[in-house]
Order: sequence, then structure tokens, then C-alpha cells
Amino acid sequence: MQILDWEDWGRAPAGFDCAMLYAYSLLQPDTAARVRAAFPVLGSPDALAAGATVCAMLLQTVDRGDNLVLADGLGTWAADLRRRSPSS
Repeated sequence: MQILDWEDWGRAPAGFDCAMLYAYSLLQPDTAARVRAAFPVLGSPDALAAGATVCAMLLQTVDRGDNLVLADGLGTWAADLRRRSPSS
């Protein structure tokens, strides 16, 4: 038996699925910390693009009126990602 994940089908930056899981765990800080601990790729420079991609995608849904409960957590995460960006 195999499971295929068809959501957002295609090539994604390293850590994309981990970043998506982290984003949806932001409402529960203890869970978010456990996700980050379980997936150390989230703290790596390689996963910076994945985090930025996921954060931008979900912030767009907030702008459309969806996922409003995630808005504050995503804003905080976006600021952290900007601080970690090599271009900052």
C-alpha cells in the first residue's frame, strides 16, 4: 500500500510539507514547538524557502477571508523568516 499526496502536486522546496504542518500548528504553541523539534529541517537554511512559500500561500488565504485564526501566528512567523533571510 502507498499513499500519494496530491495536494500542491509538483516540486516544492525542501521541507514544504513540514512547513505546512508547522503553519497549521501555530494556534497551539506547544504543538508547534513539537513539530519544529520533530522536523529539524524547519530550522535549516534549505527550508527557509519552504517556510516563506507556505507562509505566503496561507497569508493570501487570510487576505481572502479564510484562515483568519492563523493571521497573527503567520505574521509573527513571516517576521521571523524575514530576519533569517540571507538578504536581510
